[in-house]
Amino acid sequence: MSEAPAVSVVLAAYDEAATVGEVVRGALAACPAGSEVVVADDGSRDDTAAVSEAAGARVLRLSPNRGKGHALRQGITAARGDVLVFLDADGQDDPAEIPKLLGALEGGADLVVGSRFLGRFGRGAITPLNRAGNRFLTLAFNALYGTAFTDTQAGFKALRRSAIDVDVLCAERFDIEVEVLARVVRRGLRYAEVPVSREARAHGESRLDSFRDGARILLRMARVRLT
Repeated sequence: MSEAPAVSVVLAAYDEAATVGEVVRGALAACPAGSEVVVADDGSRDDTAAVSEAAGARVLRLSPNRGKGHALRQGITAARGDVLVFLDADGQDDPAEIPKLLGALEGGADLVVGSRFLGRFGRGAITPLNRAGNRFLTLAFNALYGTAFTDTQAGFKALRRSAIDVDVLCAERFDIEVEVLARVVRRGLRYAEVPVSREARAHGESRLDSFRDGARILLRMARVRLT
């Protein structure tokens, strides 16, 4: 049996053939030797799976498309590393910044969030509506959980596998971001944020519905807080 990888990078991807290969290669280059990248292909209609495999990833072919939360949960289950890293497959996150998150884990944190608000947004990387929505949702999360996050919607994270029980996660869409944070915080574990950059999407379009997904995110953080 092969030795478990030091780090498992998990990417949830849907129709990201134009960008996922570069993200996979960048993640493998940024992580310690022996790390793995797991791509949860969420029912893509393009060559996302083939491009991912060619770049060196292990691919889970999921069907039908069910959303980022579902894909990420499947990726977590399949990952073999004791440290998990999540980032987006659309090329907006920079894999070269993964060592920043891993360094904060080594410093004692159980969960590290790559905060775009502590770092920077490239031109066109976020709309005014989504910026305002993110700020509101972050304030709501901090009020509910007594935390001091600056970016609760960030998809760029690193955490110890021991910090999260995938069996209790149930988010299907973008509410997975706050569910992971909420579950870790409810356990009284340590969290940190590090500044990262966020660039504009070069290919495709975001599948985030600002109002529907915003409402779903609010509901998710309230449900976890009350259960």
